[in-house]
Formats: sequence, structure tokens, C-alpha cells
Amino acid sequence: MKLSVKALVLCAMAVVINVVLGEAVSALKIPLLFLDTMGTIFIAAVYGMPYGIITGIATNLLMGAIGGSWAAVPFALVSVAVAIVVALVSRGNFTLTKAIIAGVLLSIVAPMIGAPIRIALFGGLTGSGTDVIILALKQAGQEMISATYWGAVVSNIVDKMVSCILVAILLMNKQIKSML
Repeated sequence: MKLSVKALVLCAMAVVINVVLGEAVSALKIPLLFLDTMGTIFIAAVYGMPYGIITGIATNLLMGAIGGSWAAVPFALVSVAVAIVVALVSRGNFTLTKAIIAGVLLSIVAPMIGAPIRIALFGGLTGSGTDVIILALKQAGQEMISATYWGAVVSNIVDKMVSCILVAILLMNKQIKSML
């Protein structure tokens, strides 16, 4: 793989976008939304899997470094999965239909990786809006791993679908496409 300076610069910008959007949504306590993978989705859709993976891993490393807690670092595995799924679905043309397909797939795949990490690091509860769903499922008799997984699926349906659709809409813009 020949590295492109332009793509790497855009990867760095996407990392910043991931961190800023993720922190803003977290500070605003918007339920079921994170937006911390939008940059990764954008890069994976436009430049493919390797650049998407670089963006995702760098995002989690930066979040760990500036957040004062390295707990974000293991979630890089989720970011890698996001890049892989989007790159495979996109194949260089991230249409609205492909965005919806990617959003649905990510809603299932991301929690498969993230739920065990969430349980290992935090016992399943992180202080996000997803915790309400997890606690309701736990109260209804679900085991913690099942409650954590399904709670994450619900939040990821919202977050990943919104993120993928926003990226697809951005990529419909001719000026943005011409700069890539």
C-alpha cells in the first residue's frame, strides 16, 4: 500500500473531528448518540480500510491521552471494526443505501466487540444514556452481558445510522467530493 500524504492529513483531521464530536455529544449528554466514529466512517468510505483503521486507532489513542483515562484505548477494536465494515460496504462509493446498510451492520457488529470491553472495564455501565436501557434489561432478568449487548445495539442503531447517513450526505456534495 502506497501511503498518500493527502489521505494521511485528512485522517488526522478526521481524528480531531471524532474527538471533538464525541466530547461535545458526551458533554451535552445526548442520549443514544456518540458521533465519535464519523471521521472514521468518512475516511473508510473515501480512502478505504487501511486509512479508516489508522483513523480509528488514532482516535482512541488520542481520546485516552487527553481524557485522562486510557479506558478509551481498548475500544479501538470497535473503531477497527467500523473501518472494516464501512470500507467493505462502501467499495469507494458510499451512497445513502450503502450508508443505511453499513449503519445496520455496525449496529450489530460494534456491540459484539464493545459490550465485553464495556463489561471488563466498567461492569457494563459507563454513565452514558445507554445505561438506562442496560439497567432496564437487567431489571427485566437479562444477564449483564446480554443486557449490555442489546443496550449497545439500541444506541448504535441511532448513532451509527445517523453517522453513516451524515457521511453519505456529505459525500453527495460536489465541492467536498472534488477536494478528495
